[in-house]
Amino acid sequence: MRGWGIVTGYRIRAALVVAATLLVTVNGFALWGEAAALRLEAVLQIGITLGAIGYGLWVARRVHGLSRLWRLLAVAAVASLLAGEVAWWNNTAVPASAWVIPYWMFLGFGLASVVVLAIAGRGLAVSADGSLRHAAVVTVLDGGVAAAAFAILVAMGSYGASSTYSWPHSDVSSVEVAYAVSELVVVVLAAVVGMMYSTDRPFRANYLQLACGLVVMIASDRVVAYFDSIDEPGARIWAGVGVVLGPLFIALSFRERNDFVRRTGRFQPMDWAQLTLPYAGFVGITNLLSYHVLTGHLLGRMVVATTLVMVILVAARQIVAMGAQRQLTSRLYDAQRRLGYQVLHDSLTGLPNRLMFAQRLEEAVKHGDFVLIFVDLDDFKEVNDRFGHAAGDELLCAVGDRLGRQVRSNDTLARIGGDEFAILIDGVRDIPEMVADRLRVALRDPFPIHGSSVRVRASMGLVRSGGPGSVQTPDDLLRQADVSMYAGKRIGKDTAVVYQPSSGVRAEFPTVLREANGGVPAGFSMAYQPVVRLPGQTPVALEALARWTAPNGIVVSPETFVAVAEAAGLGATLDAMVLELACREISDAGLDVDIHVNIGAARLGNPTFEEQVHRTFDECGMAPSRLVLEITETVPIVDLSYAAAQIERFNEIGVRIALDDFGAGYNTLTYLHALPVDIVKLDRGLAVGADPKRDLAMYRSVVGLCTDLGMDVVAEGIETQLQADTVYAAGCMFAQGHLFGRPVPVDELDRDRYTSNDQRGNDTSGVGQPG
Repeated sequence: MRGWGIVTGYRIRAALVVAATLLVTVNGFALWGEAAALRLEAVLQIGITLGAIGYGLWVARRVHGLSRLWRLLAVAAVASLLAGEVAWWNNTAVPASAWVIPYWMFLGFGLASVVVLAIAGRGLAVSADGSLRHAAVVTVLDGGVAAAAFAILVAMGSYGASSTYSWPHSDVSSVEVAYAVSELVVVVLAAVVGMMYSTDRPFRANYLQLACGLVVMIASDRVVAYFDSIDEPGARIWAGVGVVLGPLFIALSFRERNDFVRRTGRFQPMDWAQLTLPYAGFVGITNLLSYHVLTGHLLGRMVVATTLVMVILVAARQIVAMGAQRQLTSRLYDAQRRLGYQVLHDSLTGLPNRLMFAQRLEEAVKHGDFVLIFVDLDDFKEVNDRFGHAAGDELLCAVGDRLGRQVRSNDTLARIGGDEFAILIDGVRDIPEMVADRLRVALRDPFPIHGSSVRVRASMGLVRSGGPGSVQTPDDLLRQADVSMYAGKRIGKDTAVVYQPSSGVRAEFPTVLREANGGVPAGFSMAYQPVVRLPGQTPVALEALARWTAPNGIVVSPETFVAVAEAAGLGATLDAMVLELACREISDAGLDVDIHVNIGAARLGNPTFEEQVHRTFDECGMAPSRLVLEITETVPIVDLSYAAAQIERFNEIGVRIALDDFGAGYNTLTYLHALPVDIVKLDRGLAVGADPKRDLAMYRSVVGLCTDLGMDVVAEGIETQLQADTVYAAGCMFAQGHLFGRPVPVDELDRDRYTSNDQRGNDTSGVGQPG
């Protein structure tokens, strides 16, 4: 509604200006005679002026301080002018001082009002951007142009000395000349301040309308003097149009709110008003000079000289403006170039960033052979932890500089993010392994960091283009390089693994799983990680973790081959094999310990899987109470009611259910509410916070919720003693992570740690069992 009110207000004001302009224009043709036209002009002047006075006083009552003062001064100015006009129209009944003094008061109050308004709006404050409008030389030139233009108008009207109708009607030449000079001062000051008034300052629109009203009235008075001096009395009606419209503009300036800055919402160093004001007087006086010459009148020497000065000033101003525009254009070009560089380059190392590297890689895919190398610094986090992030940044710059010496000018070395770099070698010079060896040798020498010597190792994933006929996208290549690099990290770090398209995991794992026909595929094995009770770190269970090494020697992450199996429709086959293999290995090893086995959420509610669990107990001779099924989230649970019913049946035979990776993916509070699980395993992402206080608060809230629901909680991903202390302080009694033991094959487990519960003493029951 407020926006509608603003628009409506603008429309009303515009309608008033248009209506008044049309009326005085029609009146200027004097269709009903000159005397009647002059009387109508007087009526319009009185009516508009009285309206401006009333509106100004009404607004002034609602504001305070300088905002009220400049409005009262403007009201006094138009009231003084109206008083002088009325007194002069009745000159036979009143003395000359009755109209001469009000005319002088009009100038005084008008000048005071523009000054106070400029002070109220702080319009003359210098802009922080040093824009052209506030340059001293331009201000002087603008003032000179305005002064010259109005001086020509005053001179062409003989300073009003020979005019009967120009203000202040004193019939004294010295008074007329003084008044004309005073008008010159008011016009020049109002115009110059208007050109300098910053667009981001309050009351700017008010000032422009107030100054416009004063200048229009004063200019009309001088035009009246001009036409009177060349004996053109019929033109006096047209010349007096400004005396009618001037009070209307002043009335419009009285409005309370200046909406310009609020409408745009941003700072504008210059607008159309500031662009056109310096030339308004120049254009107007040029038209008047043309009319003067075309009507057969001669120009005086003073007018010609002043005109020449005005033309020179306008030309000088244009030269200065063009120079400033050229400088501004140059700055914008430099800023654009710097911005373009920042968009495509890493701010820390100055190397190309991921965006620019992707563009180069896309070009390489289209036009030739290449080698793509993905480099990840091993254990970089330890550098940040030991020396601080500033040292880590210094090391990244040093690594980037050293790698840059190993590539040619037409190759591309980029920082992809964090401690990851990528190298695009254009053209095939060497086999990928040889390129990687050179890079490893380059990084072999230690780096001096903060007075210490730091050795850097890097894992690399390499991808070679398949030739012009191959179909590869930059995203595919980066993904392949990333997979190869992480495969190298799993092998043992400081390695270089070349991606082999013919042995991609997406095509290979489902194949070997099918070929196993219910058995264990080649390269597949199980590793076991302890779940401990805090604070004594006593093992209470083992989690079975699947591992697979592809035929090409790449160690593929469980997340990858599990997702591939699910996508191929083999998720149930994989889960059944893992369940049977884990239970058999634990039983054969004679370990009397609870075993946690991961199953896909899609298996819940499936009768076939439930039968597989019972069959596994019969074949392995394991008690159901020792099994914990961890619900993983490769896919969401489709039917929660069927899943809950199956969990209830598992609980009846002693099998416990754990909700894995709570806090990530599909696991939400909905699962806690809908599924009768016994254990909640908190995602390892909760353990990597930078603020121990926030970590404690997070753990405490989640643990408290699960405890109230009757569930045990296991914190995963615990790698430091501080993290262990934090989760214990939050009330979590069970934890899992590298701090307590890394995943190892069953034959590498310390059997003494995994004896029966009775032998391990008191308070060592498994997760989800009574203590």
